[in-house]
Amino acid sequence: MIKAVISGTGLYTPPATIDNDELVEAYNAYVELYNQRNGEAIEQGTLAPLQPSSAEFIEKASGIKRRHVIDREGILDPERMCPRIPERSNDEPSVQCDMAVVACKEALAQAGRSAEDVDAVIVACSNLQRAYPAIAVEVQQAMGIAGFAYDMNVACSSATFGLQAAANAVENGTARSVLVVSPEICSGHLNFTDRDSHFIFGDACTAILVEREQDVAAGNGFDILGTRLKTQFSNNIRNNFGFLNRGDEEGVGKPDKLFVQQGRKVFKEVSPMVAETMSSHLESLSLKAEDLRRMWLHQANLNMNQLIARRVLGRDANREEAPVILDEYANTSSAGSIIAFHQYKEDLVSGDLGIICSFGAGYSIGSVVVRRR
Repeated sequence: MIKAVISGTGLYTPPATIDNDELVEAYNAYVELYNQRNGEAIEQGTLAPLQPSSAEFIEKASGIKRRHVIDREGILDPERMCPRIPERSNDEPSVQCDMAVVACKEALAQAGRSAEDVDAVIVACSNLQRAYPAIAVEVQQAMGIAGFAYDMNVACSSATFGLQAAANAVENGTARSVLVVSPEICSGHLNFTDRDSHFIFGDACTAILVEREQDVAAGNGFDILGTRLKTQFSNNIRNNFGFLNRGDEEGVGKPDKLFVQQGRKVFKEVSPMVAETMSSHLESLSLKAEDLRRMWLHQANLNMNQLIARRVLGRDANREEAPVILDEYANTSSAGSIIAFHQYKEDLVSGDLGIICSFGAGYSIGSVVVRRR
């Protein structure tokens, strides 16, 4: 029986950063402009004034301290409040393709592989910059990979869903190895004029190489012991932008064409679902929570992660058991749990168990149990 192994990971981090103080300065300047320009309506009571934000509020609400972004200047311009990412010609590689190639090359180098060893590419992320041709096929060409490629979107759980698809392809013999890539440009769909969410997202790209067990040297990588996926429809996290509803005509500038969420409802509803999914997944593999050396959780909200870890372990988790990259990267959607895995896996020794878990819009939950070889 063929078994799947994670043999390498890669990460692309945009060089530009925005810390909370810088973000708040820009947001509060926008608030002042908005309230001045709408002073008459605000005074008449027909329009509510916007309230300023603060770095303290952001860190307490989320645990985020700064984020990496594709473009800094557009986001920090009070007259604009969104990134400037120029459209490229059809003859140029897409922004997501450029990000993906960097991450893929690192994953291959870590695994000691080349493009010739890969049979498939899955681009799994929340936001794709075009409908077709698939970004994955573009990445496949840029990397010089034969075989096949496709895109998939399950919001913040895209990478873990992609991991299961990759493991299935390897284990059923469809491919010798598969690259799962998550080029997340989250700043492009974030409403930087919304006080409750303007601080949430950052940009990054991860890559994971999944191979056949017999092709990986003993002691290298992580055995995939099992995967579990769960979805349950909810409107509490939503983005209505699409080719049928682009925000033009009467919909120009509507906030629902960007990221919107009912944060308190998400926290209350998703946290127990995630903890139960993780616990039942471990139980199905005859494992216990105390067997875990590490949990690489989706990096969306520090308070949420702490609650989930507490429900799974029956106690508070320390930073070694549930590492956090949220403070540095913010929420990078599906890339978040994989960034944590990429940065906090090398100290594990043979036999150590861990679980990669993501959760987000859908609702969607993806759980992948791994063991250091």
